Amino acid sequence: MVGRDITEGRAVRAIAVDLGIVSSSSIWENTDIFYDTAVGGLPFFYAINDNRPYIRQTAPFRKEQFDNSKEPGEQSITGWWLRSQSSFHNGTGINFYDPSAGETAEYRFTDSRNVDIWTKGQATLLKETANMTGVTSGIYKLISSMSGSTNVVVGYIPGSTTIKSFQADGTVVTTYTPASLGNILDGAVVTDGTRLFVADSDHVYVGPLNAASSGWTEYYATGSRAILAWVKQRLVGGVTNSIYELTGATGSPIALPTPVYTHPNTDWIWTSISESGSAIYAAGYAGNNGAIYKFTLTAATGSMPVLTSGIIAAKLPDGEYPVKIENYLAYLLIGTNKGVRAAVVSPEDGSIAYGPLIIEGDNIGLDFAFRGTYVWVTGSIDGYPGLYRIDLSAEIEPLRFAFATDTYLSSASGYATSVDFIGNSNQIAFTTSGSNGIAVQSTSTLATDGFLKTGFIRYGTLEPKNFRRIIGRGVFTYGSMTVSTITEDGTSFDHISYDSSVPSQEVSTTQPEEAQEFVAFKFTLFRDGTTSSLGPTFKGYQAKATIATPRQRVLKFPVFCFDIETDRFNVVTGYEGRALDRLYALEAAEAGGDVILWQDLTTTTSEVRQVTIEQLSFTRLTPPDKRFNGFGGVIEITLRTV
Repeated sequence: MVGRDITEGRAVRAIAVDLGIVSSSSIWENTDIFYDTAVGGLPFFYAINDNRPYIRQTAPFRKEQFDNSKEPGEQSITGWWLRSQSSFHNGTGINFYDPSAGETAEYRFTDSRNVDIWTKGQATLLKETANMTGVTSGIYKLISSMSGSTNVVVGYIPGSTTIKSFQADGTVVTTYTPASLGNILDGAVVTDGTRLFVADSDHVYVGPLNAASSGWTEYYATGSRAILAWVKQRLVGGVTNSIYELTGATGSPIALPTPVYTHPNTDWIWTSISESGSAIYAAGYAGNNGAIYKFTLTAATGSMPVLTSGIIAAKLPDGEYPVKIENYLAYLLIGTNKGVRAAVVSPEDGSIAYGPLIIEGDNIGLDFAFRGTYVWVTGSIDGYPGLYRIDLSAEIEPLRFAFATDTYLSSASGYATSVDFIGNSNQIAFTTSGSNGIAVQSTSTLATDGFLKTGFIRYGTLEPKNFRRIIGRGVFTYGSMTVSTITEDGTSFDHISYDSSVPSQEVSTTQPEEAQEFVAFKFTLFRDGTTSSLGPTFKGYQAKATIATPRQRVLKFPVFCFDIETDRFNVVTGYEGRALDRLYALEAAEAGGDVILWQDLTTTTSEVRQVTIEQLSFTRLTPPDKRFNGFGGVIEITLRTV
């Protein structure tokens, strides 16, 4: 048996300690024995020759991909990761295109301004909005109406005696001056199609829609707090904390009838009245306690029942209260101090089941207007008074519908307070919280510019990527469109502008230069410089990226593993059983799969890498010469850098 020499091992350590334990933090330092390499602190001599070479190569890094996307063109193309989108009609509200919580991302985007996204397969500029001619001051409220065959909008200033009907061009059709009319209450002007009902602090007045003062009479004596609504072919009023069905004959002032319901809280404020199915609904609140009450019409007379206790159709969450309710297309739209919800009404008992907030924010949903499948909602856009649009035909999830920003008045600040269409036309108008008169959307002139910003694209992985190609598709005969990349911190990089001289084409996106975990793209549309009614049509885009993760390397090399070994300077090291000890230590590290350190001690800088052991292969051999003795052989070690 070969014995151990006292010179074996380090000067201050025994050879048993030199063997060590393979670990993630073990570092080998050559002292009097000059080893070639170390794996997890375990040293070896290379056994490299022509039959057993040292190999370094790039590890496979791209898995096979296949086209499982609904969007055409998403199949793998060698070297590129793709993201395409050919429509935006499911609206805004998405941050990432690969959400992990089940959020629907298809045909959605993050944000837009002055862009109409509701036609499938394209996005175009909205019509611009400006103050109605001659109506640039005053805090108005609006209701849509007809004066004979003329499309008008009735505008009134709460707290004053000003009521006028306007055509879209600002022409005043009628100025209403009923005798004895005091300061008009907010929410207290309604029409039945041919008459106006107006409430001030002590009476309700009624008169013909197309007459300035003749035919107007005092109707009911009311109080200092009142709202009115024309629902189920009757006038219903919320006066102080009571609800009334107002059906008496006009011609002279009459006392209020018996209320159909009086809320027990004298501070209760009725905010809005609407209808659905066979019921009338009244919304209100006191403090932060809000609810919607229902009044189911009696089968015999069709009148509202007199209730001794209220029947609550919906109770809103604590801290949320209703400011506006309105029925449309079998849905009840609810504007609250938190935003906008949609609800369905039970045909059996008239109860209301509402969904999540569709649009969230302060001063959103003070009023609604309706056309087709769309709901226009008052609100604020970048601090400007404007509108949102909800598509009731595009339900993203139960009672959450597609929505996007719509037109806004960029010459004023604040939020929109009321909205309606001018008569039976499709031209919309709205009022603002500031003294800015009435805003009206053009029927032909496009907004000067607008943009659409996509959600962040990260391809379902947090690894960095190089976003290097982009193409925006569309028709750019009139106007132009600029394509930009937006990074996580909001930095914008412009790449190309398409117009009549620069058609749609794929371009390199050299910036940002650094790899990004994710980016978004912004498409800015500009109307034509000659014809203001024409602009570009954006039809979609395709982005291309490559993975930027540092490539892993596979290292494959042979090492000697004998009981007794000799280094290049003929210094002997080892003991009987040492070969098996080292082999078992390596196999244990391989089985654990931990990350360990590999050192190449033959290089001038002593290369060090974090690795995992991919494979070990031990071949028992006769010692190659007298410098190597005892049990042993060659270990083929395959490592992967991490």
